[in-house]
Amino acid sequence: MKTAPIQPAHVVFDPRGLPYAPDFGDVYHAEAGAFGQARHVFLGGNGLPGRWAGRERFVVLETGFGLGNNFLATWAAWRDDPQRCERLVFVSIERYPLRRDDLARLHAASPEPALAAQLVAQWPLLTPNLHLLDFEGGRVQLILAFGDVEAMLPELQAEVDALYLDGFAPAKNAAMWTPEVFRRVARLLAPGATAATWSASRAARDGLASIGFAVEKAPGFGGKRDMTVARWAPRFVPPRPVAFVRPAGQGPREALVLGGGLAGCAAAWGLARQGWHATVLDQHPEPAMGTSGNPGGLMHGIFNAPDGLHARWYRSAALHTARWAGEAIARQRVAGQLDGFLRLDDTLAGPLDDARAQLAAVGLDPAYVDALDAAATARLSGLPPTQGAWHYGNGGWLSPRDWARHLLAESGATWRGGLAIRQLRRAGPHWQALDAAGHVLAEAPVLVLAHATGARTCWPDHQPVLPLRVNRGQTTVLPAPLPGLRAPRTPLSGRGYALTLANGDVLIGATQQPGDETTALRADDQLHNLQRAAALGVCPPELSLPLTGRVGWRVNVADRLPLVGPLVAPIVGPTVGPILGPNAAAPRRNDALRHRARQPGVHVLTALGSRGLTSAALAGRVLAAWISGAPMPVESALRDAVDPARFRADEPAAH
Repeated sequence: MKTAPIQPAHVVFDPRGLPYAPDFGDVYHAEAGAFGQARHVFLGGNGLPGRWAGRERFVVLETGFGLGNNFLATWAAWRDDPQRCERLVFVSIERYPLRRDDLARLHAASPEPALAAQLVAQWPLLTPNLHLLDFEGGRVQLILAFGDVEAMLPELQAEVDALYLDGFAPAKNAAMWTPEVFRRVARLLAPGATAATWSASRAARDGLASIGFAVEKAPGFGGKRDMTVARWAPRFVPPRPVAFVRPAGQGPREALVLGGGLAGCAAAWGLARQGWHATVLDQHPEPAMGTSGNPGGLMHGIFNAPDGLHARWYRSAALHTARWAGEAIARQRVAGQLDGFLRLDDTLAGPLDDARAQLAAVGLDPAYVDALDAAATARLSGLPPTQGAWHYGNGGWLSPRDWARHLLAESGATWRGGLAIRQLRRAGPHWQALDAAGHVLAEAPVLVLAHATGARTCWPDHQPVLPLRVNRGQTTVLPAPLPGLRAPRTPLSGRGYALTLANGDVLIGATQQPGDETTALRADDQLHNLQRAAALGVCPPELSLPLTGRVGWRVNVADRLPLVGPLVAPIVGPTVGPILGPNAAAPRRNDALRHRARQPGVHVLTALGSRGLTSAALAGRVLAAWISGAPMPVESALRDAVDPARFRADEPAAH
């Protein structure tokens, strides 16, 4: 999908005091009231709240978020219903979203002020992404899709139980009611789905009928004679792609997660947000004692023009992490600083006209990323760089160990450390982890491989190939009293990076040595880090050694995106080799990912590389959506971009 700049909504009040969109010449809701309309048309027209009673999950899809009143009314009905479903997921598309200030102004007199205040507090930056917001401890989830409805519908993965058709009138905004829109909606419908809209127009009724709905008229609201309600009763339902079919009889919502670093803790956290319980196994006695034990690491997005997959994934991930980690920092659960990050760039040494044009072409909020000249970069960093920088307003640094342990604690997972896993096997509906003596350490119906290089010592013979590459990295810590030290006020990177830790020490680094298994600190690597830090203006060119530091190993793949999701089913035949190789070549990309058969109950979350702090939280949510069948919190293009099956081009697709 090609992204486009987001245009904020322009809302005024008409003479009756109703919110009005001058660009479309239409009001946002009936004069009799937005909540009354939502309850009568959308909730009542879809048989709610009764239809969600006793369900594990109920999914609503809305075409046109508008002011958010339908979401707030649905959330209020869920909250007030003792028979409510465990989880309510509300997916809504909006091409012209409100700015946060306008949202707050328009909900100043909301019938549900507490709920409206929570929505305003979590309102995201207006970037072309899916934005996942959690309420009620994750039991109510709002997925906002900012963009054109025809472009966004193919990017959604969900099984929709209720459809709210709430665009402006077909005569005012025909693009919301086209046959193509209805065809794209049909792909998302779950058996027994219903639909409702305030419109009784032919476009609405014919569009629903064309995709298999049995359509009826019903009494309208607020002086409107008729509205439309419908129940999906298609003659034929095409099978879902094999990759998205949740196995029948999956059993208890329990998962076995191998690896207690950042990836494993994020997996457990993501699963908990979907009501699953994880047991996390690791060779170390405590969580995050491997590479995730570094004292600090950078967290920030990426900007590219045009807006490619890497930029979109890391933007979504950074925005998601900033929301959750920012709360943890404020509660003093995690050490870190997420109020800005500077990415130095030689091309920003002079006038910023070209950079501003690139930003305008993508249309990102300056609060996410902006271009700064050298003087502004110096003011923010407190250092004397000779070039400008891209400034990421919600970037910064986090303690990986704190962040991993916080995610694990929030998940409520069972921790079991100090275990040496030597074998994995399938036993009936469960996957089992065994020690060297063949004793079962733990078992669950779902297995998550999140222990990086540990997978090669325990996976069965007929395993899929994951082209993981291992890179050694060495960091250096400059103590706060060091003569000549200039601690940066804002974390920054260029040819090397520097960030000031909570105790005033400065972390610098880091080396990258593919395939190097040396565990000891090396003086040459310390010198390399010092030279780069000196070039940033952090320290004098010459310092006496030794200094403290740490060695860790990053795992990545050739395209430098994570691996998240179900593994491809094994090839029947000779062993295909170890799951990991120190310098495994990247196979060709596979374009038919969703039709590739998968290994039952086996998922992976790994290859976070040097951007694990940015990716982990969102990767955990994507993994949990794969496992639980929940709506995907990222666009389909991003889901495919991190799907492990993208590196399997040697096996025929399953149909």
